[in-house]
Amino acid sequence: MRASRLLSILTTLQAKGQVTAPELAGACEVSVRTIYRDIDALAAAGIPVYAERGAEGGFRLLDGYRVRLNGLSPAETDALFMAGLPGPAAALGLDDAMSAAQTKLVAALPQSLRANAGRMQARFHLDAPGWFGEAEEPPHLRAIADALLRDVMVDVRYQTWRAEKRRRVAPLGLVLKGGNWYLAGQVERSVRTYRVARILDCSVTADSFARPADFDLAAYWRVATERLEAELHPNAATVRLSPLGVKLLEVWSQPYVRARTRLADEADADGWRIATIPTGTTLWHAAGELLRFGPEAEVIDPPELRAKMTELAQAMTKRYGAAETKV
Repeated sequence: MRASRLLSILTTLQAKGQVTAPELAGACEVSVRTIYRDIDALAAAGIPVYAERGAEGGFRLLDGYRVRLNGLSPAETDALFMAGLPGPAAALGLDDAMSAAQTKLVAALPQSLRANAGRMQARFHLDAPGWFGEAEEPPHLRAIADALLRDVMVDVRYQTWRAEKRRRVAPLGLVLKGGNWYLAGQVERSVRTYRVARILDCSVTADSFARPADFDLAAYWRVATERLEAELHPNAATVRLSPLGVKLLEVWSQPYVRARTRLADEADADGWRIATIPTGTTLWHAAGELLRFGPEAEVIDPPELRAKMTELAQAMTKRYGAAETKV
């Protein structure tokens, strides 16, 4: 265990440059006191590790010191090849580079691990789009990815729901979700999300920008998606659901809606249960989401949504009744 921990500390210092004792302790799941003992052990073994004092201090390796470590475990080897799934890499124009990197990795592996090198690719495949959806192939994705890696601004013409807009954007990150690519870009002092497929024109500039030191792409995306889902479902409806309707709720509802639906534990004499379900911003949006339940759901509240459901049901009855009369 200690040998593995010492190796982990050494690779962390080599990868990150400077790391504090509490950070190392958290990563290794040991006490800070244990980390100090491990650092002493590394120093005693001739590893040039030293401490920088002060509020922004930490442990560092001597500048220029490198250690070659190829003691990958089978699980670590699998993880590296799992990161090389071909779809996203190809979309970014990195498929050839990824293939070359994997070839070099296989060559560097011990003979005992080479036989297992391709099994992750043989057993796992990433199909990013949802069912019955298609993956987008935005024409400007590679240009944006290049600007993102070089920290330079891009000038874009973007199609919003209402109009075309022009923006100078500092690209901070790309996210692939449901087969669609999204750009997290800073405009002036705010970070916004752009669907890359809606970028009509893109010009990569020569103007560099300072990437915000505290920007965390994963954290930003989590907050942004939660905010969007909340904005799309600001209202709620009280609905009676049949036993089949309760099952359909689990199948058809979005995760955000399903997680925030309050379903009564007790059923009435007919087996129906009361549910409070988040709904969309307009009556049309809310009604459209609930019409999919057909006769397995009955809106109780709000009255205006119930009236809209009644109106649509009557219009559908009239439409289909008229069609049967013609036949």
